[in-house]
Amino acid sequence: MNSFGSDIILNVAASVIASAILLGAGFLWGKYKERRKFGRRLEEYDFYPYTVNRDNFPEFNLNNFRLGMHYFLRNNDPTAARQLIFIGEQNNVRTQLEPAEQKVYARLFDKYNGKKIADDTSEYLENFVRITRLIGKSFPNLGIEILLHDLSNPSHSLVVLENNVTGRNLRDGTTNLVIDLKKRQIAHEDKLNYELNIGARKFKCTTVPIIRKEYGVVGAICINVDANYLTEEVMNDAQKVRNFFETFCRTDMQLDENILSRDEYQKALKGKRHWKDL
Repeated sequence: MNSFGSDIILNVAASVIASAILLGAGFLWGKYKERRKFGRRLEEYDFYPYTVNRDNFPEFNLNNFRLGMHYFLRNNDPTAARQLIFIGEQNNVRTQLEPAEQKVYARLFDKYNGKKIADDTSEYLENFVRITRLIGKSFPNLGIEILLHDLSNPSHSLVVLENNVTGRNLRDGTTNLVIDLKKRQIAHEDKLNYELNIGARKFKCTTVPIIRKEYGVVGAICINVDANYLTEEVMNDAQKVRNFFETFCRTDMQLDENILSRDEYQKALKGKRHWKDL
């Protein structure tokens, strides 16, 4: 009986071990097939086209880009190749390549349907277009500019511009915004509440990067406050201060909607006027 019981235990244990081995093998094979189908991330390759210089600034590396370009023509990896094309377009790589290399890049662009990358990004940013416009239209004529950059096309990146205080136009390009946002990512820094002084102009700014898993930074929402207008034009005149806040608080409609917590709602019904009113 003991021998029989031992045999059963051994058979069960052997079956469990065999099942575990098959399960593990199946999992690894599935991951292998998935990688073969979708590919690796570009940063997993040695020729990732951004390098960090001695000042800890990221720099576009044209030599690495060339290596990646030739590699993905010979070896299929849709994920990493499309990331490479996206970065190339962000850095206007066509103008940096020699004529012969431009033909190689054109082949890479066609092989991985590069045009669709920009189209997909534009579609991805559509919701951010609406967000930017609506926030901008909530604060008109106050010296508070809000805009959206589509960084898949840095030479014509400005796609939404509300309350223009910087004098720019739609489809204007951006210079070093992509590089700067890359640097901030590496340093784990936010571009929040920073000051810009340009000649006699002064601005308080915030830049919010839009990050897409497939490609990294694909856009940015920027808020630029004309500090001189507020401190010199508005704050020095009591009537202009009043006009500013009347515009700031002006609404276009009234709705029956509660946005307060239950506790705050009860306090409001009893006469509480604002968030600091105790």
